[in-house]
Amino acid sequence: MRKEVLTINYAKLIVASLAVGLASTLLADSLKRITAYYEEGIIDKAHSLPWIFIVLPSIGITLIYFLRKYAFKNKQNKGIKEIYHTIEERRNELPAFKIPSHYINGFLTVIFGGSTGVEVSTVVATATVGAVARKKASVAKAHKTELICAGVAAGIATLFGSPLAGLLFSVEVIARKASKTILLSCFCSVFVSWLFMSLIENEMLFKQLTVSGWEMHAIPFLLVLSAIAGLLAVYFTKSVIFIKEKFGNISNNFIRVNLGAILVGLAILAFPQLYGDSYHAFPELLSRIEDTSFSIPFALTILCISLLKPLVASLTLGAGGDGGVFAPSIIGGAVFGMFVALVSNHLFGLHLSPLNFALIGGGAMLSAAIHAPLTSVFLTCNLVHNGFDLFIPMLVGCYVAKYTAKLVCSYTVYSYKGKKTKPKEVPDPEMHLAG
Repeated sequence: MRKEVLTINYAKLIVASLAVGLASTLLADSLKRITAYYEEGIIDKAHSLPWIFIVLPSIGITLIYFLRKYAFKNKQNKGIKEIYHTIEERRNELPAFKIPSHYINGFLTVIFGGSTGVEVSTVVATATVGAVARKKASVAKAHKTELICAGVAAGIATLFGSPLAGLLFSVEVIARKASKTILLSCFCSVFVSWLFMSLIENEMLFKQLTVSGWEMHAIPFLLVLSAIAGLLAVYFTKSVIFIKEKFGNISNNFIRVNLGAILVGLAILAFPQLYGDSYHAFPELLSRIEDTSFSIPFALTILCISLLKPLVASLTLGAGGDGGVFAPSIIGGAVFGMFVALVSNHLFGLHLSPLNFALIGGGAMLSAAIHAPLTSVFLTCNLVHNGFDLFIPMLVGCYVAKYTAKLVCSYTVYSYKGKKTKPKEVPDPEMHLAG
């Protein structure tokens, strides 16, 4: 009898995971496509009137504010933190309104220039798809985590065109454990995502770029880049926590929304590459590096973009935008990787590949930001053609960055206010990074 019950529960889990995978894949694919379409359209039109960059983030975040207040009745969106609470507490559930809320808010944030991406919005929306499906399909409550992870796995797989990255993200970041049922559920959902991507054109994020190999003499520079990428991830996390705390103390909603949004707009006016998720800036900056000779002003521009991206993303979130760490980490780390290659080539007469160092920098910073090196490796290698030629250096870079960030944060905890306290695990930055 018990065996029959288990068989029925497994069958329900598989069917529900396939359904969740399909719904999450369609949600993620549609959000990715419409966001890219409108973001590119608005950027193209705004270039003829550069001053409009100052007001666009205010428009987007103000719309989000009124939607939260009236359409969603002031219900709070706390991002990935809510997923953890739902998984850890059996009574907690993800309400269905979070699907349209994060979908719309993530879309509005990015297309109007908020310097983040739709990835975390997609993660929470697809996690909610899984949670709602569990109740509708009457799947055992013990499998709540499995269906939440199934939704997230399909969402990330679709956004980045990498089923393995989606599965690994669900295990490393969401479930933070690997069980037979979690792996089964995630495998079913990413299978649906893979099948969808096979039938519908789903190109690499940077399809025009191709990796051309790796040179051993680049290893010392790889290690330096990876360690600094870990520090950049800590800087990003601290910035978000600090800015969201300060903005949270502003009682006037008009001032809070517009102060952050106008600061974001001013940064975009100075550096248009910071607009939205900034994926559009990646190939452009690489092309400029390859086509122009070294100059100090250009090198400083690259450095400023890499340091400002996490800060402007923090201001976006502090003002009330919806988003998280993916795009700011990938772009911030990638642009800093370009800077390292550019300066090293000039100073030491080397021929380091800016693309290789950009990819490793992006993967390393993402790894340190989400504490998921394997996810970061497979996700980043899948962004360009022949990306897996960098698998070993990418793996090294992601682990170096993760443990650099962990060491720095542990030391900070240990010496807090001059008092010796017990070092502890670095808190998940994603807990703080979604509006």
